Amino acid sequence: MATSTRPADPLAGTAPRAPASPPAPGRRMRIDSVDLLRGLVMVLMLLDHTRDYVHRDATAFDATDLSRTTVALFFTRWVTHFCAPIFVFLAGSGAALQLTRGRPKGELSRFLLTRGAWLVVLEFTVVRLGVTFDLDYAAFPGFLQVIWAIGVSMMVLAALIHLPTRWVGAAGIAIVALHNLTDPLSVTTPAPGAGSVLWMVLHQPGFAPVFGMRMLVLYPLLPWLGVMLCGYAVGHVYAWDADRRRRALVRLGAGMLAAFVLLRLTNLYGDPRPWSAQKDAVFTALSFINVNKYPPSLLFVLMTIGTALLALAWIERTPRGAIGRALVTLGRVPMFFYLLQWFTAHGIALLASLAAGKPVSHLFGMPGLTPAPAGSGFGLGVTYLCWAAGMALLYPLCRWYAGVKQRRTDWWLSYL
Repeated sequence: MATSTRPADPLAGTAPRAPASPPAPGRRMRIDSVDLLRGLVMVLMLLDHTRDYVHRDATAFDATDLSRTTVALFFTRWVTHFCAPIFVFLAGSGAALQLTRGRPKGELSRFLLTRGAWLVVLEFTVVRLGVTFDLDYAAFPGFLQVIWAIGVSMMVLAALIHLPTRWVGAAGIAIVALHNLTDPLSVTTPAPGAGSVLWMVLHQPGFAPVFGMRMLVLYPLLPWLGVMLCGYAVGHVYAWDADRRRRALVRLGAGMLAAFVLLRLTNLYGDPRPWSAQKDAVFTALSFINVNKYPPSLLFVLMTIGTALLALAWIERTPRGAIGRALVTLGRVPMFFYLLQWFTAHGIALLASLAAGKPVSHLFGMPGLTPAPAGSGFGLGVTYLCWAAGMALLYPLCRWYAGVKQRRTDWWLSYL
């Protein structure tokens, strides 16, 4: 596996690339398989957000609603379910990779704390602007999305890395496996009391009253924290030799997918939405894999992370083609890509609608909350074309920025 000698950007930015044997002291390496997988989910993420703005039915109904969706629309949405959990999981793995390369825990702890706080700031400023194209904070103060969840989880992990790895991993497994036991504890009519708001921030998506404003909680913290802690524990396998690491990833990934199938068949536990027989075999299969993301259920995590672990093992043994190398480049600058892709997807949707003479009022405000006028949006074909156009715009910028990070070691580069 080829290696690079550039200093690694810790966490959620770029995970170091590990050779089979430990690098010399002070020399940090990158893991191409991690970067490639991260780059792939970033490309899928742009598809999801392009669909949010371009597709005519994006605000009309959930694309995974089996009573209204089509197979093509369902899979266009479903495949993007892998983005957030893999992004969060690899952020935790990045912290472990830093420790396996000898970065002092105190230094890493400070970085996680400041990096996490910075992500929270970005969520309420740059990300909010890219999502809404609206500066009216009184009408919509903001939301708690994946970047907020990663940021706060990083700040928690900043303290937990001082504990034994097995304790951190056990805590992550316990959170992921057991949090669905609390599903019945829902706040039906959120009151401004601290208890109900805290519960929504931790586990229940929806609008939470914060300082007299309605804050949209899309990514409740607790289950995502569990995913990051699991990623931190698994990240330590990159200190092992390549064959042992791949065997461990395959066994763990296959075990998670087997657990997903067995638990899902029973409909007893692990997801608040049981599967059921549908109008035909295809839609019954869709029902089986249609698990809950908000918040991510146990079955959701088993399905997505189990697949990701198998992919990591497979990618390590697969030669890189041009597409693979491009995905590695994207995976080295994920925060840069993440911030730009909101403006890209949103801007392309606005330009396409203006060019086609379609309404654009719904493109100023939170997607899904601002009603789309009749005649707005396009079909899936145009959605995919806009996605391709977005990638054509973003890749050269990401390649340029990856070059900047390769040539320079300024401290601030690890925050973008």
